Amino acid sequence: MEFLLYSLNYKPELTGIGKYNGDLAQYLVDKKANVTVMTAPPYYPEWKVHEGFSNKFSAVNDSGVQVLRSPLYVPKSVSTLKRLLHLSSFALSSGMRLLSNLRLKPHVVFLVQPTLFCAPITLLYCKLTGALSVMHIQDFEVDAMFGLGMGKQGLSQRIARAVESWFLRRFDVVSSISYSMLENARSKGVEEQNLLFFPNWSDTKFVTPDVDGSSIRSKWGYSQEDKVILYSGNIGQKQGLEVVLDAAKHFHADPKVKFLIIGNGAYADTLKMMASDMGLDNLQFKPLQPWEDIPAILSMADIHLVVQKKGAADAVLPSKLTNILSAGGHAVVTAEAHTELGKIENKYPGIYHLVEPENTASFIDGLEQLVAVETRTPNLIARQYAIDNLNKDKVIDRFISDLNARLEKNSEKLGKTHAN
Repeated sequence: MEFLLYSLNYKPELTGIGKYNGDLAQYLVDKKANVTVMTAPPYYPEWKVHEGFSNKFSAVNDSGVQVLRSPLYVPKSVSTLKRLLHLSSFALSSGMRLLSNLRLKPHVVFLVQPTLFCAPITLLYCKLTGALSVMHIQDFEVDAMFGLGMGKQGLSQRIARAVESWFLRRFDVVSSISYSMLENARSKGVEEQNLLFFPNWSDTKFVTPDVDGSSIRSKWGYSQEDKVILYSGNIGQKQGLEVVLDAAKHFHADPKVKFLIIGNGAYADTLKMMASDMGLDNLQFKPLQPWEDIPAILSMADIHLVVQKKGAADAVLPSKLTNILSAGGHAVVTAEAHTELGKIENKYPGIYHLVEPENTASFIDGLEQLVAVETRTPNLIARQYAIDNLNKDKVIDRFISDLNARLEKNSEKLGKTHAN
């Protein structure tokens, strides 16, 4: 298979979409596919081009993957206008790069949303090369933007949604990471036969409850009696992490309850300043850690946090949750009952503790319930769910099988077209 992965994010980014894209590309290469990645220099979640990379056009072979990077505008502070410029700059530079590589003639072009800005050039490229066009939705960026109040309601919203729907309906395949998100795509006009379930995954053999996290726990100054409450990942606007500061303030009188935030992001400095102003000496911040340390860090923590604002919970499914479940972690998850996270919790009671987003009292109550129970033993419901539903090999192998079936149908369709 000749596979072209087109996305804003790619490894060595350690969180979210970049991490999954890196896993997918390498897995396909290991399965003897020829993979080209059209992407940007790594910048996320710090919103700064990583050391050792330049914000220029580049090409490199990375472990059998041909990686073509195109420059983009990376704002120091993120606003609605700057985010739009950021996305459109990548669409422009990478689009020119894409059209200059018609010779690749891939069987599949796999565009990851965000960014929807790349949809027009992707569809044109697939038309010119005969490739199967796949839109894989990690985030519904239009829904997320308006859900978080970054765009004005009214005419602009209706236009944005109409444009989004028009492009989605023109892809051969629209895949996404949850059934709720597939239902959202269906409501936007995508036909049933064009939908494909392709969830995020976890390396359940690598991230397990059996990993010993005691050395990291001790190294970072936590005793075995402490209750360590961990948030790890992007520190951005959509997370609503102010509620974690409120919880740290609530538990301040209990010396055994400690909060830890690991990550980077556009909102990190602001959050650190707020924590300092609140005098939260029971909360510490650390930068993103090497991937090889993640299983031990997850094992070290007693309680994990998956925090989002209301609008974001309808549009995205947090990638960090897959590894928390694989590690058998005990988690407090902020989401409403009608979202995918709410439906999972309802179907698998005990998998995590669901609380209403942006509700400090509910969040603190959820934490108090977990603080009061034994959390050093694994959450076996979470672990079993990960084994059954999130195993990396199973998820990607099924995706490859589904793609091959679509490719066969696409070849038949093209053959009939040429015959006519």
